[in-house]
Amino acid sequence: MMMKGDMWSNLGSTMAAIMFMYAMFRQYFPPQLQDYIFRYSKKLSNLMYPYIHVTFDEFTGERMKRSEAFSAIQNYLSGKSSAFAKRLKADVVKDSQSLVLSMDYDEEITDEFKGVKVWWAARRNIPKTQQFSFYPSSDEKRYYILKFHKRDREFITGTYLIHVLKQGKAIAADNRQRKLYSNNPGQSWSGYRSTKWSHVVFEHPATFDTLAMDAKKKEEIKKDLIKFSKGKEYYAKIGKAWKRGYLLYGPPGTGKSTMIAAMANFLNYDVYDLELTTVKNNIELRRLLIETSNKSIIVIEDIDCSLDLTGQREKKKKKDENEEEMDPISKKAKEEEQKDSEVTLSGLLNFIDGLWSACGGERIIVFTTNYVEKLDPALIRRGRMDKHIEMSYCRFEAFKVLAKNYLDIELHPLFGEISSLLEETDMTPADVAENLMLKSDDDEEDETCLKNLIEALKDAKEEARKKAEEEARLKAEKEEKEKEQAEKEEKEKEQSVREDVKEDATAAKEVKENGVIH
Repeated sequence: MMMKGDMWSNLGSTMAAIMFMYAMFRQYFPPQLQDYIFRYSKKLSNLMYPYIHVTFDEFTGERMKRSEAFSAIQNYLSGKSSAFAKRLKADVVKDSQSLVLSMDYDEEITDEFKGVKVWWAARRNIPKTQQFSFYPSSDEKRYYILKFHKRDREFITGTYLIHVLKQGKAIAADNRQRKLYSNNPGQSWSGYRSTKWSHVVFEHPATFDTLAMDAKKKEEIKKDLIKFSKGKEYYAKIGKAWKRGYLLYGPPGTGKSTMIAAMANFLNYDVYDLELTTVKNNIELRRLLIETSNKSIIVIEDIDCSLDLTGQREKKKKKDENEEEMDPISKKAKEEEQKDSEVTLSGLLNFIDGLWSACGGERIIVFTTNYVEKLDPALIRRGRMDKHIEMSYCRFEAFKVLAKNYLDIELHPLFGEISSLLEETDMTPADVAENLMLKSDDDEEDETCLKNLIEALKDAKEEARKKAEEEARLKAEKEEKEKEQAEKEEKEKEQSVREDVKEDATAAKEVKENGVIH
């Protein structure tokens, strides 16, 4: 006990002496000499200290963008933190159904990879003075510190950090909550916490298994999507931006929007629903593109209705002539209408495959339209819309998918009659699905739904027959009228020629009799 007491007494005296000497040093030594001593003492300690420290800040760059490395490290350490850290933080993800744990601040954990041991620590700096601001934001600076032995420098800066970033991004992809984005009007982009895109959680249940389409066609699309999602090195090799365009076209109700949802769920991508009518000009369109994330599908639905982008190059030639013919009031109204959106075909083409389209990667651009023939060929050519997918009327293969989804049946005696009717009648999958929708829990409801579908198909077939007959009748009447008009014009032309000949004959007779025409 005496020896322990003496030890603590000596330690206290030593510490007091050190503190006294340090105070004297700070007070009486010139600042330049202090800096000199500190600098060289630090170099001396570095020679003796065998460990290297690497700092990963949360925000980097002039615009203080959140570091992808910080996020990847945070995800990578989440699993190890839950197993080894004593103090943890919890975050809710994936529809509020699961937790992700990460180590708390000033906590340190050990990681080992291929026999090399490293230490990770989470830190934060909180400013000592508070500043007033109209746009308050946290000045807290968060960062991770990686510590490792200097003999492992080459292995850590190469293999280990690549492993951490790759694993962290994979964990983030599994844990992230996918979102459906919609673009905000340009006038709301400025101000505190303003954003170009607003979002909700993407919860559409559509999959390729529930999509009413021919099985071979679905497999072809799925293989194309898989090849694209794994094609980073291939696209870099051929010198193209890592993106792909899909054109979905067909009558309303054929499942174009459902196809987009199935693609997003299949690839685990976010969806950006771009409303062109709210985009003021090409510059805003470009800014919206820059703000989209990787692993996303950018959708422009009903592009033939979004803006008047069809045949703009031909219309431009007639612009001056049309404006000259317009009165001042109509001209002013036209100018006000054009102020709503000045997005041009050229701007949209640059958006799809111009230089700015290479900002980011792993993006799919989808156009949908009911009338593909109305679109400018330059907009949908290969290289911009790489794959054209026709969403057609419901045929028997698609019907079997719907019957399985809605009625949970794969075979029924009425299937033969339905197959024949579907080959003869154009009915959209949406209309077929409506007839298959169960109205009650009755055991006989399945057969009732199939009979209702048969009646609907027969009605549609009869309506199509009557429509075809009416169109044929109208066409025949039109042709008859055109024929009568042509005959009338021909008779008038012949009459005019006879009158001209008669006049010429009369004039010649007068010349012959008088010798001169008066």
